[in-house]
Amino acid sequence: MTIPIVPKLLRSHLEELAANDSRIDGRGRWEGRELEIEHSVLPRAEGSARVRMGDTIVFAGVKFQIMQPYPDRPNQGGLMCSAEVRPIAGRHWEAGPPSPESIELGRVVDRGIRESGCIDVDSLCIIPGEKAWQVILDLFAISDDGNLFDAFALAGIAALRNATIPAERFEVGEDSALELSKTPIMCSYHRVGGRFVYDANSREELGGDERIHITLGDDDNVHSLQKGLKGIFTADEFAEIMGHARDRTKELRKLIN
Repeated sequence: MTIPIVPKLLRSHLEELAANDSRIDGRGRWEGRELEIEHSVLPRAEGSARVRMGDTIVFAGVKFQIMQPYPDRPNQGGLMCSAEVRPIAGRHWEAGPPSPESIELGRVVDRGIRESGCIDVDSLCIIPGEKAWQVILDLFAISDDGNLFDAFALAGIAALRNATIPAERFEVGEDSALELSKTPIMCSYHRVGGRFVYDANSREELGGDERIHITLGDDDNVHSLQKGLKGIFTADEFAEIMGHARDRTKELRKLIN
């Protein structure tokens, strides 16, 4: 299999930059892009958020529907998370059924939120065995300049934190806020030019290698850990990444809260 000429030249350029401890957009190795987080931006959603990381822009919307609890969990509601990246987001995204990449985006974000236990699924039960709330988290990207994982994860938790359960509309009680006990935050790292960097942009992703996504809770507990693409990392590299993730998630959590 031949390597396309543009990525091959890009990889060479990224390696030269890494040798000089630099990055293609001038940032430091562990420096994130300019970040904006807004909530309550979609009037027809029960909760919503918009996140901009550099030129990456995503939206998250929360809706609720009534479900019948699963037989093995009659006292619990549920969470469903999906991600959609439209062709307007970038030239490599196409219209049609969800691509494997967008499916992976939704699953990784879902896992970090679900495994944190931040949503008390028992509190979503309306009538045991008959009715419960299902939380539906929809993620949309309108501009992809890299690191959709972190952008989606931030938008998702921000939208959930300002979501309202529409009980009155479904005639099952009074409206109430969706309660979250934790604020799980994801940080993603990409091997670029032979070293890991934080918050890779699209050119770094194109010319990079393996990546790792870490979701940490308020107490630094690891709620999810996902490795993507081929490649390996050493114990020292992982320790360095985890140390940065602990510090960065604390900063991001303050912005969300």
